[in-house]
Amino acid sequence: MQSKSSKFIRFESVKTQSSFSAERLTQYGGLSVLFKFIEKCDIPSLFDDLFPTFKHNATKYSTTQVLLSFLCSALCGVKRISNIETFTKDVLIKTILGLKKHIDEDTLSKRISSLGQKGAILLHERLLTFNKSYLDSLSLQRITLDLDSTEQTVYGHQDGAAKGYNPHKKGANSYHPILCYVSEVKYLVNSWFRTGSAYTANGVVDFVRQTLETLPDKVTSVFLRADSGFFNGALFDLLEQKGHTYLVKVKLKNLKDLLKQQSWSTLPCNANMSVSKFEYKAKSWTTTRTLHAVRVIVGYVEVDNFGKIERVAQYKYFCYCSNLPFASGEILHEIYGQRAESENWIEQTKNHLLAGQTRMQNFNGNDILWQLSVLAYNISIMMRYATCKKSWREEYKTFRDWFVKIPAKVVSSARNIYVKMAKYYHAAQRWSKLEQLILRI
Repeated sequence: MQSKSSKFIRFESVKTQSSFSAERLTQYGGLSVLFKFIEKCDIPSLFDDLFPTFKHNATKYSTTQVLLSFLCSALCGVKRISNIETFTKDVLIKTILGLKKHIDEDTLSKRISSLGQKGAILLHERLLTFNKSYLDSLSLQRITLDLDSTEQTVYGHQDGAAKGYNPHKKGANSYHPILCYVSEVKYLVNSWFRTGSAYTANGVVDFVRQTLETLPDKVTSVFLRADSGFFNGALFDLLEQKGHTYLVKVKLKNLKDLLKQQSWSTLPCNANMSVSKFEYKAKSWTTTRTLHAVRVIVGYVEVDNFGKIERVAQYKYFCYCSNLPFASGEILHEIYGQRAESENWIEQTKNHLLAGQTRMQNFNGNDILWQLSVLAYNISIMMRYATCKKSWREEYKTFRDWFVKIPAKVVSSARNIYVKMAKYYHAAQRWSKLEQLILRI
C-alpha cells in the first residue's frame, strides 16, 4: 500500500531534433596523440626518403601522405580503400596529414600500385633496418623467435592469390604470409607476403637468415619455436651453424606408427603422461637428430579379448625436434605450449590492425599494404611497451576502443590545434596519464 502523500513517478520522453550542423568533429580523437608517436619514430621522414614526391601542377598529395593515410586507417580499424577515402575526409585526419582535400579512392590505389615491386622491396628493407634499430634500443641479449605462417582468404581474383593451404576455407584463393615475432616484446620483426600456393616452409631458410641478420649484434642467444610446417632439416642446419637453439614440432607421414614402436616411460608425477626419446635421420638430412615424444592418455575403450573385456588406453601423441640441452620431453611439451600466445599476436596483426584485409588487384600493392599494417601493429606495440605495460598486455582492439576511437572536436586557436573530448569521459584520467607518458618519450 502506498501512503496518501507519495507520488508515482512517470517517465516522460524528451523530444529531440536532428541536424547535420556541427563542425570539425572527429571520431578518432586519440589518433592525435598516437600520430605524435609516429612522428617521434620518424616514420614520415622514412617515407619521404624512400618515396620522394616532386611537385607538379597536377600533384595534390605526396606519396608520404598516401602511405600515412593507410597507416593511420589501420590503427583506427578502417579497411577497404573506398572507406579510407571517407576516412581522409575526417577533420582530424586532414589536419594531421596536412590535407587540403580528402584523397580519392583512385589516387590511393594508383599511388600504391605505381610503387611496384621495387617499392615493396625498398619498404621491406627499410623497415628491417627500423626493426633492428628498435630492438637494439631494448638491449635484449636473449631472444625467443616464434615463427609461423597464416592464410589470408580472398574472394576476388587478385594478383598472386591462389589455392593452397587454407584450413578455414578449403579450396578458396588466398595469400600465405610468413611471420616471425620476438616473443619477449610481441614485436613482429620480419614478415614476407607470399602467394597462396606457397607451401608453409617455402623460403624459410632465407627468411630466418634474414631475420637473424635483423637482430642487434648484442643478442647472444636465440631460441626459435615453430610448428610442424617448419620441420625442415636445412633450417635446423642453419640454426645449429649459428649456435642457436630451436624447438619444432615433428611432421612425418608415418609418425604415429613410428611412435608406437618406441619404449615409453611413465612420469612419476603424472600417470597419464609418458615420454620417449629416440634418434632419427630423414633422407635429406645431413645428420641424425634426437626426437622427443610425449604420449597422453585421453580415455579408455573396452575391447573383447577372447571373451574377456579389457580396458585399453587411447593416446594422443606429440613429438618435437630440439637441440635444447638437458631438455626432457615433458619440459619441451610445456615450452612449446607457450608458443600458443603467438596465435593471439597474429590475430591482432590480421584482424585488429587489418593486415591483408585492405586489398587491390596488384600483388606488389597488396604487399605494401600488408607491410603498412605490420608497421601499424609494431608502432602500437612500441608505444605501449615504452609507456604502460597494462595497455601493452591488452589486445589492440581493446586499446583502440578506449584510447583512439574517442569522439572529439578539433579547434584552431592562435595557430594551435586543440582536440577537445568529452569532459566526463570514463577513461579520461587513464587517457591523460598515457598521453603524458607518450609525450615524454
